[in-house]
Amino acid sequence: MTTSAPSAAGALRILSGPEVAELLRDQEQTILGLVQSAYETHFLGDSALPHSLFLRFPDQPRDRIIALPAFLGGAVQRAGIKWIASFPGNHALGMDRASATMLLNDAATGQAQALLEASLISMKRTAASAALAARHLHQHTPAGVGLVGCGPINFETLRFLRTVFPDLARVLVYDTLPERAQAFRTESMRLHAGLDVALAANMDELYSSDWVLAFATTALEPYVTALPDHLRHVTILNVSLRDFTGDVLCHTDNIVDDIDHVLRANTSAHLAELQLGHRDFIRATLAEVTLGRAPARAAEVVMFSPFGLGILDLAVADLALARAIEQGRGTVIPGFLPPVGLK
Repeated sequence: MTTSAPSAAGALRILSGPEVAELLRDQEQTILGLVQSAYETHFLGDSALPHSLFLRFPDQPRDRIIALPAFLGGAVQRAGIKWIASFPGNHALGMDRASATMLLNDAATGQAQALLEASLISMKRTAASAALAARHLHQHTPAGVGLVGCGPINFETLRFLRTVFPDLARVLVYDTLPERAQAFRTESMRLHAGLDVALAANMDELYSSDWVLAFATTALEPYVTALPDHLRHVTILNVSLRDFTGDVLCHTDNIVDDIDHVLRANTSAHLAELQLGHRDFIRATLAEVTLGRAPARAAEVVMFSPFGLGILDLAVADLALARAIEQGRGTVIPGFLPPVGLK
């Protein structure tokens, strides 16, 4: 094995979690551009995106492992698959809820080229997609940001929101575990100098006009049954997908990442479709907005519901791999593939 040579034919480069973290450090603007490009490339048809496959376990309804295969064309020309586990009970064991690995393939030959620890890739692409939506749908720096769920996803979301809204001054955070919210506040104020981060006693405190609200929880069933009537110019980032009843989405202006993907697996959007018997409540995809084919807003409350597309993982993982090759990072297994010819 070597840790410096570029990947040759038949070789496999392995990138650990710490290596991926270093490769993606301070790359927020680049990642935002890659995520937007991936969405637009997908909308224009230069991608392949099968439905995600959910592996569930008997007597463990909260646990799952999801396979996300994808091909992304355009400037990336990469195929691959992310295998991401979500085990909320890990928190009690002192472990992260999510863990992930990602395999990247050469789209021309199909050969495996890299294996990456992908939990940070997944967090950053999720956060970047939410912040990208906020930038295009809210259209100006919000009066404040409300974060529901004080885990790693919303921590990254705040990082990317500060990237797209550098003048953001006020943040309210809420979590069902007050100690987690306090730790989130402390670390956020350390990372974001000059940002006012406060704790909300309940979710109602977050419902203010001209705010961006990001929901990133582990909820399995909806618990938000209605939104206040007084809200004006609010953008909701429905990242965790299952916090809202279908009825809430029936009364909001809905933007998604991919219509076919988001209308499944009992997401809030899926529940709304079942309730209404149609999908007309979804106005557009985010790519249609970024490409100028649909207006940013059509109501006072706009909700962005991203199912989470494997093409985004490919775009960010491809960035990490390119930087790893350029910097000679990772562990390269030169003879990973078998010899050519008869076996």
